[in-house]
Amino acid sequence: MLDAQSLATQAASRLLAKLVKVPAVYRDLADQARRAVASVPLNIAEATGRVGKDRSHHFRIAYGSAQEATVAIQLLASVGVLSGTDEVKFVALLDRVKAMTWRLAGR
Repeated sequence: MLDAQSLATQAASRLLAKLVKVPAVYRDLADQARRAVASVPLNIAEATGRVGKDRSHHFRIAYGSAQEATVAIQLLASVGVLSGTDEVKFVALLDRVKAMTWRLAGR
């Protein structure tokens, strides 16, 4: 397993556990965060089984999903669904994943 996939899986697992109970008004945003963060390790895993431009494409998708998840986390923290401490931890993990996937995509 790539380090990027391991970190992405760690971030996704932790965030999914934090978003089990969310106030009704923020459920759509939490659902978007869940889908985005889960997409990151899934696309990294898919990329490892591909070659050429198709491989790079999946790393780019993983990068974009990590970007999306980061903003969703920031929004959830801004309304108090996630703590500031959680926000910092998740964003730091995803920043590392973004750096790795950026390089893996060949940018």
